Amino acid sequence: MRKEFKLPELGENIDAADVLKILVKAGDYIKHDEPVLEIETDKATIEVPSTVEGLIKEVLAVEGQKIKVGSTVIVVEESAAPAEAPAAAPVTAEVSVPASAPSVSEPAKVSAPAEFILPELGENIDAADVLKILIKVGDVVAADQAVIEIETDKATIEVPSNISGTVTEILIKEGQKAKVGQPVFRVSGGAAVSAPAEAKPAPAPQAPAEQKSGPVKPAPAQQESKFVPVDTQPGILTDAAPAAPSARRIARELGVDVNKVTGSGPHGRISVDDVKAYVKKLNLSRREEKPSGFGVAAVPLPDFTKFGTIERKPMSNIRTKTAEHLSYAWASIPHVTQFDKADITDLEAIRKMFAPKVEAKGAKLTVTAILIKVISHALNKFPQFNASVDMEKKEIIYKSYCNIGVAVDTERGLIVPVINDTDKKNITEISLGLAEISEKARLRKISPEDLQGGCFTISNLGGIGGTYFTPIVNSPEVAILGVSKGAYEPVYKNGEFVPRLMLPLSLSYDHRIIDGADAIRFLRWVIEALEQPMKILIEG
Repeated sequence: MRKEFKLPELGENIDAADVLKILVKAGDYIKHDEPVLEIETDKATIEVPSTVEGLIKEVLAVEGQKIKVGSTVIVVEESAAPAEAPAAAPVTAEVSVPASAPSVSEPAKVSAPAEFILPELGENIDAADVLKILIKVGDVVAADQAVIEIETDKATIEVPSNISGTVTEILIKEGQKAKVGQPVFRVSGGAAVSAPAEAKPAPAPQAPAEQKSGPVKPAPAQQESKFVPVDTQPGILTDAAPAAPSARRIARELGVDVNKVTGSGPHGRISVDDVKAYVKKLNLSRREEKPSGFGVAAVPLPDFTKFGTIERKPMSNIRTKTAEHLSYAWASIPHVTQFDKADITDLEAIRKMFAPKVEAKGAKLTVTAILIKVISHALNKFPQFNASVDMEKKEIIYKSYCNIGVAVDTERGLIVPVINDTDKKNITEISLGLAEISEKARLRKISPEDLQGGCFTISNLGGIGGTYFTPIVNSPEVAILGVSKGAYEPVYKNGEFVPRLMLPLSLSYDHRIIDGADAIRFLRWVIEALEQPMKILIEG
């Protein structure tokens, strides 16, 4: 019986992918979960496993082609399975000539090695640098055991295994860049051991009719254990330039219309290098023109070696991503920063009073933890601060959830872990969350999930010093609060100057949706909540 393998669902809002490599050909025998093709979406490069089994009669996909979800990739002849499956009897061939029952039970112990594939690491992360391999050949790996330490654009993390067994082969090296979906290592003798029913075809190689029923039975079980196909709905492709998703993503980030780029690949296919060359050409052409928008021409650096000895060091992934992200945020968001001070003299006395209770829970009661709670209430009071701007659709996205990011200075660069549902947590719970992410940052255990979903960011430099600074809005958020070092100052109060502990605050915001009057109202509400803690209890 003929059967088709169709491109399955690839993720939210992904309706097509570029075919990078075809891993099978007509005449091959394909099994369930065996990789069929390598594709590239705008989020990752992945290998797609087969959901059918049989002899390949026709391969309909072509390398370099863009195919839609639901499109037929290969056609197989399912009836070919009996002829091919027993050929998997290198196992029976090794067991000597008698094909009696005892020889059947022996192959049943043999299992095909299982592969650990580098999983999804977060939105727009399709590769990572392998810093350390935590296992070696011969080790017995358990599920959820940390197997490699990697560095992405956002953090350094340990990746746990989702398979178990004895490591037979390690397929990557330290210092290498590994792609999402790439095999990392293979194991044998673990959870991937095949069911004994697979050995049933071996005793009766001469009886095709009986073999037919044998291999078919284990196939669904195999399929369920590794890959569950999703009902596919073919997407609709619009008439667009022949560009890879990675090239389209770079074009979007650089504000380039990809349809205006000339492709240098086969059939005019546009690559990332083509987009970069187009941007460089635009920048060079603008040098003698009046700048428009926020485009800035690239200026080559001088030869510093003429002035003395220099040393070049590559930027870490985190530093590179920080530079790119903040450059984009600074260039695309019209920033305004509002400064003010909060009198936290009374708050500091309350903090010291309740600090031992929080410490007994395993955390510290800090000004940052208190500010997180205050900001959570302020976002509820001023919803335009808990929003994002979609300029493409000319819409403002208001969020009904409240997750606060806290900028953390690490030896590898700036990261912003996020504490979720801060509006639903008390200050003790928030303090515990802060302690947890601080420990993760210190040990370089931050996961991609810890860095996503933020609504508002707090950057506290008070532990280092300074008075005021202008923090850059963490796009796609629309505001960020900078906190500087508190100091005692003479404040005129009740007809005399008295020493008060004053906390400098710097609120940067996106002027596209937040006006100056709204910003100062927001900041004053935060200050009043710090100066009068009962305000939150009364006003909510």
